[in-house]
Amino acid sequence: MAEENKEKLNIRIHVYDEDIHATIERADEAYYRAAAKLVSERYGAYSQVFAGRKSDHTIALMTLVEIALRYQKELDRNDTSPYDNILSTLTSEIEDVLKS
Repeated sequence: MAEENKEKLNIRIHVYDEDIHATIERADEAYYRAAAKLVSERYGAYSQVFAGRKSDHTIALMTLVEIALRYQKELDRNDTSPYDNILSTLTSEIEDVLKS
């Protein structure tokens, strides 16, 4: 149990105008801080554009959609299935040649 706690870290991250306490994997701290910074920046940008015209809830959702869109594009960009198929075919061909 003590070893598990060594891997965990209690941090406070500042997201837009609020501090959030979290218990995270020690190795993920930089990712959490970068994520908080990104959310704060994007929320701030939407807040400036839509202040007084959109609710805080709507601005938060717009921020989430933008970040989720980035994530989805990154997933598509990193899709390795075409390469996996080519490598599988090449591996089969190499194995067939080596068996001959």
